[in-house]
Amino acid sequence: MLGDVNQIDVTGRTVGECLDDLVKQYPGLKSKLFNKDHNVANGVNIFVNAENAYPEPMKKPVKNGDKIYISFIVLGG
Repeated sequence: MLGDVNQIDVTGRTVGECLDDLVKQYPGLKSKLFNKDHNVANGVNIFVNAENAYPEPMKKPVKNGDKIYISFIVLGG
């Protein structure tokens, strides 16, 4: 899906807008990043400049030059 890509430029004023831009560039990520209500899916953590964006990552403001990190948590029992 992304191959060896480890950094992607996106635009937006919030994490949500940036993730929407990311999904436009890589549509296959949509089902991995979002649940059916278009919120961040279970098992996905979002960080802005190494700071957790919890509790409302989609509304977290960002500015030019900020780094958004997406971390996938292994879930199971």
